[in-house]
Amino acid sequence: MTAARRRSLATLHAEIIECRRCDRLVAWREQVAREKRRAYRDETYWGRPLPGFGDPDAPIVIVGLAPAAHGGNRTGRMFTGDRSADFLYAGLYRAGLASQPTSVHKGDGLSLKGAFITAPCRCAPPENKPTPAELSACRPWLDEELSFLKNASVYLALGKTGYDAVVTLSRRGERVQVPPFGHGVVARIADPRGAAAARGAEAWLVGSYHVSQQNTQTGRLTDAMFDQVVGRAMELAGLRASSTGRR
Repeated sequence: MTAARRRSLATLHAEIIECRRCDRLVAWREQVAREKRRAYRDETYWGRPLPGFGDPDAPIVIVGLAPAAHGGNRTGRMFTGDRSADFLYAGLYRAGLASQPTSVHKGDGLSLKGAFITAPCRCAPPENKPTPAELSACRPWLDEELSFLKNASVYLALGKTGYDAVVTLSRRGERVQVPPFGHGVVARIADPRGAAAARGAEAWLVGSYHVSQQNTQTGRLTDAMFDQVVGRAMELAGLRASSTGRR
């Protein structure tokens, strides 16, 4: 058995957590963890990179942007402990993909069925804006993580950065035409998982505005709009609302 075959998703996640590739991101995530927000001053912040979270057998992969400074960077789990998480998991719960509509801390009992959540940047970036160099340095983590998600067939991108990350892996250096990012955009793409793409496999890419407060509190992204794109992703993945239990 080769070393690659001996690797597991858990092994990969353990390596992601220890990553220190990007000096600016390391400095920022650790500064935030030291200084904290007043509301969380008695908590111990995670202050490290975040692995993906969810159902490793899922057909739907939700691709965000990066951990929030006082959300995932505090709690140690993707989309946990902030307003973005509240909006996201409420929507996934309505669709039957999440076991509960809230995500407060890492041990709150939340589980996903049919969906896996990840991001192209694993550390909280200043102003929520990773640089192109930082995204490039982080890309191998996303690339390898996706390789373990054997049933992945639909990628729901929350925002342009997530959308572009999936497109980049899908192209593998080739210039392939895809529609520009937009809410509700659906594109047929080469499977972003390298080995699957080599076999000619394809996947679906669905675009959604990011679930950030900037979008949800201004009405740019509403519950109904999000339900629509999640429903479309489920349809493309062959999942029905009745099969997941709610909605």
